[in-house]
Amino acid sequence: MSVQLDPQGQLRHLISTEGLPRELLTRILDTAESFSGVLGKSVKKVPLLRGRTIVNLFFEPSTRTRTTFELAAQRLSADVLNIDVATSSTSKGENLLDMLRNLEAMQCDAFVVRHADSGAAEFIARNVAPGVSVINAGDGRHAHPTQALLDAFTIRRHKGPLEPLTIAIVGDILHSRVARSQIHALLGLGAGEVRVIAPRTLLPRAIEHLGVQVYEDMDAGLEGADVVMMLRLQHERMQGALLPSEGEFFSRYGLTEQRLEGSHPEAIVMHPGPVNRGVELDPRVADGPRSVILRQVTNGIAVRMAVMSIVLGGQGEAPTEPLEEVAN
Repeated sequence: MSVQLDPQGQLRHLISTEGLPRELLTRILDTAESFSGVLGKSVKKVPLLRGRTIVNLFFEPSTRTRTTFELAAQRLSADVLNIDVATSSTSKGENLLDMLRNLEAMQCDAFVVRHADSGAAEFIARNVAPGVSVINAGDGRHAHPTQALLDAFTIRRHKGPLEPLTIAIVGDILHSRVARSQIHALLGLGAGEVRVIAPRTLLPRAIEHLGVQVYEDMDAGLEGADVVMMLRLQHERMQGALLPSEGEFFSRYGLTEQRLEGSHPEAIVMHPGPVNRGVELDPRVADGPRSVILRQVTNGIAVRMAVMSIVLGGQGEAPTEPLEEVAN
């Protein structure tokens, strides 16, 4: 059985969206919807995880992801530890498993892990103590499941059911953990058609076997799309000259207002961030009326609240009213 599910089929760890049943994916989005209602109130905390301790274990720098995980845990009334790996004992020679055992000895309940190596989150999940959960906040080129789930949640809120939608993912597919997780999540949720658009040098081999339609021509790939997801160029993961220049990339694959006209008239524009203006997106598109990029950030809090509440054994249902007693 997958490391993600316990013997009863309940979510214990969230490592990847690949292979998760549609019912579970839908449950996470439905739970996030209930938390969105809470976040719109003056008192934004609920006591679902009061007394639990969640550790943010980030081996890679990230402001947006770590901050939204921290806020999500605090909104659930959990205690949060942020481990600065650069100054932790691992930098002094202690190995990763020894570090985990010491944190477990402090009665931690979950690790939120971001790591540069693909497979690191699963390795940790297979080695934590029983009762401890692991949530993957991004590992190498492998997966970023909560980003994919918040993207799906954002699409559902703006466009309704995914079944009739055509969704185009544009840019550095080869190096993007977000793209892989998005493809598995969107198809797992029944999206009508998922397209990937990129130069051949930035497309994984045989990606069409995942069930996507592949385009190298930007205009053809955008035709009629209901959702346009732009990706950041992952220069830090590239080896060799895969692109002539950022300027040439923008001329062929950058999203401009003119190119966007070829999509559905009510198409929305998304980006997982950080946005490289003038490389992936024209600033007028990034800040334009069809952009939901900032809504993605807001929705990330609700989705990460949902994941935490479910993996830590809750029913994943937010109280109809936040409790004033946990407001401070």
